[in-house]
Amino acid sequence: MEMTAAADGMPGTGFQPYHVIGKERASRWLLTCDHASNVVPDFVSGGDLGVAAPDMARHIAYDIGAAGVTRALASALDCPAILSNFSRLVIDPNRGENDPTLVMKLYDGTIIPGNRQADQAEIQMRLNKLYRPYHTKLAQMAARRDDTVMVSIHSFTPQLRAGPPRPWHIGVLYAADTRFAHPLLDRLRAEPDLCVGENQPYGGHLPGDAIARHAIAHQRLNVLIELRSDLIETQEGQRAWAARLAPMLRDALTQTGL
Repeated sequence: MEMTAAADGMPGTGFQPYHVIGKERASRWLLTCDHASNVVPDFVSGGDLGVAAPDMARHIAYDIGAAGVTRALASALDCPAILSNFSRLVIDPNRGENDPTLVMKLYDGTIIPGNRQADQAEIQMRLNKLYRPYHTKLAQMAARRDDTVMVSIHSFTPQLRAGPPRPWHIGVLYAADTRFAHPLLDRLRAEPDLCVGENQPYGGHLPGDAIARHAIAHQRLNVLIELRSDLIETQEGQRAWAARLAPMLRDALTQTGL
């Protein structure tokens, strides 16, 4: 079962700022995919940010493969998931509203023309039509149980244009709350074929980001998982990683005793 924002009674343009799958599933697991899509809605710069198609297919516009992993993992864990339906270049739902990178003007060497002249009125429109509906629904889903475990699925590019190759297959990101992250790291490190990053390729969480807002602020167990995108570009890779992660997540949760 899939429910969209429009089906959920969202007013406005009819554009669906998020997708929910498995709403009826009662599991304590909740999966999120903040950067699931590279869609630019028609009401944002006429549906075109001025970024070339090859760049819109890069990691700068969305997390390659993350949506497929999220859907397959939600099935494996029999749990609900929420996935964004707009490009991070339009507005980034994994940033706080006051974060200077909320609407990027330059990303990994690519200029974003449609954002260069975005004034406060334009940003407020994107917040109201895209960002806030996503977070409102995420808050509702996280609050459906007292024992929600929030797992956020992301992917990272094997190499930034100006950076060195990234060796990790998977990264586990966390801030001060290590209750779930540390057992998951232990479980992943037990796999001899995996190069596991701890707060790599990024460190912890940013103030006001999705995990901080919906998990840490409510003392919910949480973790953010980063998968290297070349490993999950295909449906086969996405399904394989979902099938591999599901028992590891269950094992780690058991180890918490919570």
